[in-house]
Amino acid sequence: MPIETHLLISDTGLDPVTLLAEATGLSRGRIKAAMTKGAVWRQSNSGKPRRLRRVNRNLAPGDRLSLYYDETILAQTPEPPTLIADETDYSVWRKPRGLLSQGSRWGDHCAMPRCVEQQLNRATVIVHRLDRAATGLILLAHNRRAASALSRLFRERQINKRYRVIVRGRFPATATLDAPLDDKPAITHARLLAHDHAANLSLLEITLATGRKHQIRRHLAQAGHPVIGDRLHGNDASADLQLQAAELAFTCPIHGHERCYQLPAADRLGL
Repeated sequence: MPIETHLLISDTGLDPVTLLAEATGLSRGRIKAAMTKGAVWRQSNSGKPRRLRRVNRNLAPGDRLSLYYDETILAQTPEPPTLIADETDYSVWRKPRGLLSQGSRWGDHCAMPRCVEQQLNRATVIVHRLDRAATGLILLAHNRRAASALSRLFRERQINKRYRVIVRGRFPATATLDAPLDDKPAITHARLLAHDHAANLSLLEITLATGRKHQIRRHLAQAGHPVIGDRLHGNDASADLQLQAAELAFTCPIHGHERCYQLPAADRLGL
């Protein structure tokens, strides 16, 4: 059962591991592991909550110490991401299925930024996201300048993204899906890459003119061609989600070079 504990620090020189162990009944080893995995937070009088990883961190009177302990979450060990390109200011990675785009208060050891920080030993900021069940290319910044510049490119839709999905049924050669989502305009362009007649499956290339939540999955389900493995919108729990971010292309906001990153051919979805 998850444990959520909050302690107000009233004295100096107190040990966060001992305090949390005494408050929860958990062993010191479990508390230390939870700290390493980002489930312990410290908030000072004048600051916002920050993850506390150092077991010997000095606490001050007025600090608020919080533990969000969920054994199921902390025990997860997803496949690590794979580096596609390291551009120093930012890097491009292949996110595997099951890895989160960002952590939660219950931990960040299963999230892209923390995994990348540990691999590169470099500060990391997420600038866009993929669903946990999706796979493919994801971009991370390594300083404030790059994070701001790349976030602006995404916000202004200056990054061209191509996705691959496998759907049920025979899809047309091309189609534009433009049903509004959440009362907002939404436009999805789809192109047929291959069709498996025996399995009645189609491999599509997708580009987006808008960026609504779960846009690809919702539009394709509405069109009668749900994405394979889409439990939420396609009511399909028969397989893993067959949705992949296959290409990112943009003008580098740091150096001005044209960049195009693609998944290796062996990693791309296919029929």
